[in-house]
Amino acid sequence: MLETDMLRLLDVVARTGSFTAAALELSYTQSAVSRRVATLEAEAGGPLFDRLPRGVRLTPAGHALHRHACDVLKRLAMAEEELAAIQRGTGGRLRVGAFATANAALVPGALRDFRAAFPGVDVSLVEGLSGELVEGVRDGMIDIAVVSDYFSGVPLGEETEITPLLEDELLIALPADHPLAGADVVDLRDLRDESWIAGAQPDGATTLGEACARAGFTPRVEVRIGEWTGKLGYVAAGLGITMVPAIAAPAVRADLALRPLGDFAPRRTVYAALPRPATASARALLDFLRHGLPHLAGSPPPEPVDPPDAAAGRFA
Repeated sequence: MLETDMLRLLDVVARTGSFTAAALELSYTQSAVSRRVATLEAEAGGPLFDRLPRGVRLTPAGHALHRHACDVLKRLAMAEEELAAIQRGTGGRLRVGAFATANAALVPGALRDFRAAFPGVDVSLVEGLSGELVEGVRDGMIDIAVVSDYFSGVPLGEETEITPLLEDELLIALPADHPLAGADVVDLRDLRDESWIAGAQPDGATTLGEACARAGFTPRVEVRIGEWTGKLGYVAAGLGITMVPAIAAPAVRADLALRPLGDFAPRRTVYAALPRPATASARALLDFLRHGLPHLAGSPPPEPVDPPDAAAGRFA
């Protein structure tokens, strides 16, 4: 039977690529590392490392065992954290990820309620693009992430659990004195002559470009701003108009008018991404995220069904 210490040794040697470096990290002698690796290879039934002039590298069998070893070590670390939290009376850590506009209202509200219920949990937050956040969940660096399927979908995988939260509609942000600021619904076709504030120059299609194409025109983008809060500053100054996700509406400045775009409104789905298995604290935050949805603009969450092209590995 493979022992946990042997699996940790395998991981350190694979990560450092050297028996010498592994010995230093683990406070062993190099000869002890060599002997223990030889014992592990005997138990595995063959070589796990190719010995090179400078260092070592995993063989195909070593790669296979290392993958399983990482899973085992990760689960043991999670078990130790949860057991320690139980002994302390709810503790441990919760690493949260979210895309920018989710941090306007949805995530802060959920974290406020979570901290009130679990004051002993150390919470940290990282902001990023949805694809990067899902990778962080998959790699064990993030415990729960709020992501969306904008631009190109949410990556799928057996290691990640994807839970739908809500359908998010994009609204149009107008200066308060704009002629359409008082309209109940703004027809996107009536904005064909406007100057637009958009994000950084993309490599491909954009939500703004696709929405305007459906309305029969190409938007005239005169200002590009990476951060959505910066876009609102330019709109307030009367330098253009922009689209704002309804999920961010509670944080939009008061001197702007937000109006729906009716049938031309772009929509996206917001999800929570968790690792398999997820920690108890991550599932608790997921509950708070769901409970906070009625207070936000946007439609109720969709039914948690498999997407039609799940076999292709992405949401459409």
